[in-house]
Amino acid sequence: MFTGRLVARLLQPVCSTEVISPALTKHYSRMTSEAHLLTSEERTQAVQELRSLGWEEITARDAIYKEFVFKTFNQAFGFMTRVALQAEKMNHHPEWFNVYNKVQITLTTHDCGKLTRKDVKLAHFIEKVATS
Repeated sequence: MFTGRLVARLLQPVCSTEVISPALTKHYSRMTSEAHLLTSEERTQAVQELRSLGWEEITARDAIYKEFVFKTFNQAFGFMTRVALQAEKMNHHPEWFNVYNKVQITLTTHDCGKLTRKDVKLAHFIEKVATS
């Protein structure tokens, strides 16, 4: 039977930088290593890099956003498919909206309600796919 304290700790967001317990550390470290919050310096550098690529910061949500425009629906859909496959590998899924040749993407880590390393990594992957 779980105690109230154990249940409360298990329900903490996965982006917490606190170690849950030595027994669970090894198991969770692989899953949460990229979900940790960015340091102040990392965040500043990442946001500057992404802004230079056309991403906008949504401060009210601690998220980043960009709209991509393609020549055709097929190109937009192909782009979304490639991003979806990577997002599934990362277990980190974007918020997105598609109409014909436009794809709008918002990235934030919902478990923490903040921008994390996962968002930055996925944004860079998205940029590579969009330019290839």
